[in-house]
Amino acid sequence: MKTLKLIAWISGGIGALFVLSGLIQIFFGQWPWGRQIVNYFLVADSFLLITIALFIFIYRCECKK
Repeated sequence: MKTLKLIAWISGGIGALFVLSGLIQIFFGQWPWGRQIVNYFLVADSFLLITIALFIFIYRCECKK
């Protein structure tokens, strides 16, 4: 379970970084890595959904003990 928690936290961190990158691009203009703002939020959404699913899975497994 510790490995899954670590993977969940890393996934959430990556998702937060993509949200931050998208916000920087919105507020300050073009970011060097691309021109489509929406792509940052779509990728962030995927990482955050993986994070939520992993934490729910971990919670449900710990409740059964």
